[in-house]
Amino acid sequence: MNNQKKKILVAPLNWGLGHATRCIPIINGLIDNGFEPVIASDGDALELLKKEFPKLISLELPSYDIQYAEKGRNFKWKMFAQIPKIISAVQKEQKETTKILNTYHFDGIISDNRLGVYSKETPSVFITHQLNVLTGSTSWLTTKLHKRYIQKFNECWVPDVESSPNLSGKLGHPVEAIKNAKYIGPLSRLSKKAKPIVYDLMVLLSGPEPQRTILEEKIILELEYYPKKVIFIKGVVQNKQVKEQIDNVTYYNYMNSDELEDAFNESNFILCRSGYTTIMDLAKLNKKAFFIPTPGQYEQKYLANKFKYEGIIPFCEQEIFKIEMLNEVESYSGFLNYTEEISWKELFDLF
Repeated sequence: MNNQKKKILVAPLNWGLGHATRCIPIINGLIDNGFEPVIASDGDALELLKKEFPKLISLELPSYDIQYAEKGRNFKWKMFAQIPKIISAVQKEQKETTKILNTYHFDGIISDNRLGVYSKETPSVFITHQLNVLTGSTSWLTTKLHKRYIQKFNECWVPDVESSPNLSGKLGHPVEAIKNAKYIGPLSRLSKKAKPIVYDLMVLLSGPEPQRTILEEKIILELEYYPKKVIFIKGVVQNKQVKEQIDNVTYYNYMNSDELEDAFNESNFILCRSGYTTIMDLAKLNKKAFFIPTPGQYEQKYLANKFKYEGIIPFCEQEIFKIEMLNEVESYSGFLNYTEEISWKELFDLF
């Protein structure tokens, strides 16, 4: 019976853990609807999905091997300097995809921000919330380049609603519509549960190095002045889960989806990056939070500004964060009423 299932390649970008984690509900949706998903990625993204789905076939794709700036102001220019390397990685990825398609028979491809994972012969989907790619004065150029890649796919799934209010703002709602874009509703692997509050604060770290470590060190220092109960998830995927109790803080290197769902539901509010996947999780769980955007990432700064302006979540820059700023959270509403059911059967009609 298993041989008759349609095989779908699911390939998230390895940039932080957000692309991989938002593919978890898609993989579960495929399984529930009688498909056989096969995972393809590299680095931490691949390791995380292998832990979540140990029974699925997993394949390794070439790494983009992007180096990140230590100072936010250098982020954009360091990224621009690596464009030739990124283009080369996309070309390698395209060759590897062709090889994979020649080895396995796939009935469909779902790529989360991997620009080279598509095929003219196989129905291919690109997932992104960034139809506008913000890079300051060069946004017009990065958006144009991104659009050129998006149009190579049969469909572009935007994990948001088309109407207003929405989560992605101008990132996912360009003035000029993209023909193959389809708004599928926010994606989250988590569910809201009625659980007693155990922790006053949950710290959730994610995103690329070295900024993840820089923020981790800063928050640990600040927590010396915080007397309440804290759960701190570092977002470092390792072979074994490590738990450590230091005073009022419980540290974990990483958590799987079920553990993370419990931690979210048992926490009063969350201190985290303003990455889009985290925002979708917060919205699904109707949570309050405090954002510290990754330095130099225009997208995260834009989203943090958007939600502060809308009175939903406060934020501050990484360099100036102090623990007493968390008192601002009470003056903001947090996320309310952003639930939207995804019609998996309708989505997967493409395959």
